[in-house]
Amino acid sequence: MRTELRQSEQVIKEGAASLQKNIETVGGRLRLTNQRLLFEAHKFNVQRGVTEIELPSIQASRPCWTKFLGLLPLFPNSLAVFTQQGREYRFVLFGRHAWAAAIEAQRET
Repeated sequence: MRTELRQSEQVIKEGAASLQKNIETVGGRLRLTNQRLLFEAHKFNVQRGVTEIELPSIQASRPCWTKFLGLLPLFPNSLAVFTQQGREYRFVLFGRHAWAAAIEAQRET
């Protein structure tokens, strides 16, 4: 699945990632555009689909730990993205500090 970009939307950063959804870690791809953060799950997951986070709704992002079954901290290789609506999204990915910096840079523009 490849989410269609909007008019004047440009991909800034893209890479493999997993999204922690409750006790499942859903594998897929994460894309940062100049308008939103898009996570597209692989078709092999139980939980599929696209998660979209509009950049203006992002309140903050910070490095965090990957949690086993959503409870037990395992590795410090995740990025938590918090929205103004009170949602938290946890992405397991490489280069979490670079992702956080890229998200912040897009939010500022």
